[in-house]
Amino acid sequence: MRVTIIGGGILGTAHALEAVRRGHHVTHLEREAEARGATVRNFGLVWVSGRAEHELAATLRSRELWERIGEQIPGVGFRPTGSLTLLRTPLEVAVAEQAAGRSDAGDRGFDVLDPDAVRALNPALRGTFLAGLHCARDAAVESRQAMPAIRQFLSSSGEYDFHPGTEARSVDGTSVRDDRGQRHDGDLVLVCPGAAHGGLTREIGGDLPVRRVRLQMMQTDPLGEPLTTAVADGDSFRYYPGFAGTALDALRAAESQEPVAAEGRMQLLCVQRLHGGLTIGDTHEYDEPFAFDVDDAPYDYLAARVEQFLGRPLPAIRRRWAGVYSQCVDPGQLVCRTKAADGVWLVTGPGGRGMTLGPAIAEQTADLIEL
Repeated sequence: MRVTIIGGGILGTAHALEAVRRGHHVTHLEREAEARGATVRNFGLVWVSGRAEHELAATLRSRELWERIGEQIPGVGFRPTGSLTLLRTPLEVAVAEQAAGRSDAGDRGFDVLDPDAVRALNPALRGTFLAGLHCARDAAVESRQAMPAIRQFLSSSGEYDFHPGTEARSVDGTSVRDDRGQRHDGDLVLVCPGAAHGGLTREIGGDLPVRRVRLQMMQTDPLGEPLTTAVADGDSFRYYPGFAGTALDALRAAESQEPVAAEGRMQLLCVQRLHGGLTIGDTHEYDEPFAFDVDDAPYDYLAARVEQFLGRPLPAIRRRWAGVYSQCVDPGQLVCRTKAADGVWLVTGPGGRGMTLGPAIAEQTADLIEL
């Protein structure tokens, strides 16, 4: 088949990879020279630990696919880092112990470690904490280099054409017209528009059950030593459905987040990039219109939390950014996937799970439409 894919982010690129893998030819349109949205403004985490029960099988499948992609395409920077959620209060420890005692804890690779065991696993963590929840199944990729690496791999197949700086303006049947007036004819159109909910997306898909979410993150200079796992804090329990239960209910009833964290709906996530620097975040903002500037308070809070766990000052913060992603409002769905017309499908709204679930979502789409 001749498949036209609109959108060069993680979903569009993952669908392109899956289509070529199944023997089809892909024409791929991206309105920017490179993807510039949430696909590159994230941690690059393949995050198994906190996924809801109904998401777990797909998440584990996606992690398996990412590992396979990493073997085929070393440039994506896949590495099985695992993660440590560092716990500061007895009630946070109780949440971790309850999660580690569930029937799916083995699938998630959960184990509660005392401080000495945490430091043996990740010697850079010389600060203060009561315990750590280890998730051996978490992993990481390099979000800023993964898409170009995948495209280079696809181009070598002879079944892939990438058109950067090309905005799709209309879809007529399975023919796409771009902003230069060129038509891209094919047998199937997949629209993966990211957080662009208006324009062509609304024209072909209507008002979709999605919302936009804004986040803030930052990047440091090289740490100067390995951070062998990704790191989270106990606030992350509040935002990941996989930790729901009586222990989390007790935590929420007894311990409030610090005001700046509560206002920004914050959790600490931290991962080391291949260049040695740390990507640190994040915040969540749901009410539009979003601010166009970034605020110091969340950065100061997150930096202090990382320094508490490291037991040392952070390297200089060199980059700060905000990003916006698309989130399906139905918590029971991995993504908003809709048939807009015969031969035209629209896929968006993975929320903050796009990098984690991208390959599995693409595989599910291909199975669904018998690609």
